[in-house]
Amino acid sequence: MATTTSARLPAARPAGARPRRTGRLAPYGFVAPFFVLFAAFGLFPLLYTAYVSLHRVELQTSDRMDWLGLRNYTRLLDDPFFWNALRNTFTIGVLSTVPQLLIALGLAHLLNYRLRGRTFFRVAMLMPYATSVAAATLVFAQLFGRDYGLINWLLGSAGLSPVDWQADTWASQFGVSAIVTWRWTGYNALIYLAGMQAIPGELYEQAAVDGASRWQQFRHVTVPGLRPTIVFTVVVSTIGATQLFGEPLLYEGNAAGGISHQYQTLGLYLYEQGWSFFHLGRAAAVAWVMFLLIVVLALANAALAARAGRRDR
Repeated sequence: MATTTSARLPAARPAGARPRRTGRLAPYGFVAPFFVLFAAFGLFPLLYTAYVSLHRVELQTSDRMDWLGLRNYTRLLDDPFFWNALRNTFTIGVLSTVPQLLIALGLAHLLNYRLRGRTFFRVAMLMPYATSVAAATLVFAQLFGRDYGLINWLLGSAGLSPVDWQADTWASQFGVSAIVTWRWTGYNALIYLAGMQAIPGELYEQAAVDGASRWQQFRHVTVPGLRPTIVFTVVVSTIGATQLFGEPLLYEGNAAGGISHQYQTLGLYLYEQGWSFFHLGRAAAVAWVMFLLIVVLALANAALAARAGRRDR
């Protein structure tokens, strides 16, 4: 008796089905636009700026590049105006970041309780952030005017002598810091409020049962629970303070940062080198110094936060 074996035929692919390889590559296709845009508008400008910083490039003849190596960076180290801008960036950053985050933390703590009209207050918190930098700075420049400013009028009504808010070093830096604090306090307060609402309510109930006051609950429950959020706001605020540009530029209307450069930040110094003195190579070097400074500050904040977290364990 003869036996026959039939060959196995491959199963027919359903209509519209795609190869398995295409299914594996599909996720990469979905995220590819982001990486393409990042490479074109983020990575390439960063690397090209590093390349330009190693050359002498003038704005009038930007197509001509003369190799200098690290000379643009060594010139920065010998330039007293660079160190002045670095010092001003640090002081204005401290004057704006520390009060800003402390006030935001207090406002978020108040809004975390059940208050009447708290939705209105939460929306009002974002109004300064939604305001244009130019509009806010021009209004504050009028408020801090030497002869006809509202602040000096109030000081005169109280029997105090007027302050030159744009010529004095500390007064002008305080004026610029006030603009930054006004614009960003509400934004950080809402971030803190979102973090507070993620803290379990049972922790507050247990603290209340143990006899903890509201201040003790805030100190021992709210602040430890908000530590990751606080680290995030500190890092973001530090980066923003390092890149501060619009507020000091429009405060008096020039890139010098005042008559004696008393509130010129690194952002203004970069702008002055590139578009006032036409030295694009030096401006690119300043940009990379700012980038490296931001990286160092972010790593330092992360290290301090990790150390504080290990200490609390």
